[in-house]
Amino acid sequence: MIVKKGGKILLIERKIPPFGFAPPAGHLDESESFESAAKRELKEEVGLDAMDLKLIAEGRKENKCSRPQGSWHYWKLYEVSVRGEVDHSRREAKSVGWYSEEEIALMMVRTKEYLEKRISESDWEENPGIEPVWVEWFEEIKLVSSQ
Repeated sequence: MIVKKGGKILLIERKIPPFGFAPPAGHLDESESFESAAKRELKEEVGLDAMDLKLIAEGRKENKCSRPQGSWHYWKLYEVSVRGEVDHSRREAKSVGWYSEEEIALMMVRTKEYLEKRISESDWEENPGIEPVWVEWFEEIKLVSSQ
């Protein structure tokens, strides 16, 4: 879910793999719709209630996840208007915050350095950039560019 406020985008720093900063997101539970999952995950991860969901992109992306043999996902990205106060899940997130496009672009550069093996796994875990799959999404939906 892409949540914006005052020109900034809400990101969490993941506590469990895959490490990195990312918008709130998650898996569908059995027989759950994408929309229901989006609302549930937003509430679970950052304590916010989704008011409106606007589908902005969808598609398959290769990416590892914490689920056994999880190597890809079919995504639906929503721009979401919310109500409530941010209160992140201590189980899933190290931190949560609002980031400018410029700050996100710098984190995307770090991700590209990590993918080029110029940053070690331990350094990445301690100080990650944007979760790799989100670099793809941000560039595809033209939300932020690391160029």
